[in-house]
Amino acid sequence: MMGPPQTNPHVVPPPAPDSPRGSQSPAPEGLQGDLELELMGLANALYNLGTTVVSDTTKERDKPGVGKPVGIRVNDVVGHLATIDDMAQHVTTKLPMQVLADIDSARNPMQLTRERLERAATENQFMNGKIAAISSYHKFLDEAIIQSFPELESQLKSVQVETE
Repeated sequence: MMGPPQTNPHVVPPPAPDSPRGSQSPAPEGLQGDLELELMGLANALYNLGTTVVSDTTKERDKPGVGKPVGIRVNDVVGHLATIDDMAQHVTTKLPMQVLADIDSARNPMQLTRERLERAATENQFMNGKIAAISSYHKFLDEAIIQSFPELESQLKSVQVETE
């Protein structure tokens, strides 16, 4: 007998468009994973705070025993920040200052990475062109020396073998 089709609980939804990961894979093990989950919690708390501030139109004073929703959301954000600060004491990962400066100026760090890779590829191509030009010049120079000084041909051939 066949029952209703089973759904796989391990089906991974497609990645978010701004996600640095290729998929919505689970967080890594250990401190890095815990820190990533806490950062995601902070992002969620900040979002909740923003939506609460926008929708909070009350101007009343706090009633005894009941806090305003904004205060509760702020305390939640502060709690996440305190936890992240405690976790940061045990993290040894180093970040380039340029990445942090770009984040502060609202630039995407992935853009910085792409620009650096493109620059490295361009410089690599430029250097490969220089190497090819010097190699070609060296070959023509050796041929000219052999034509002018045939007695040096054996020495030039031995130098070519050593450099290869």
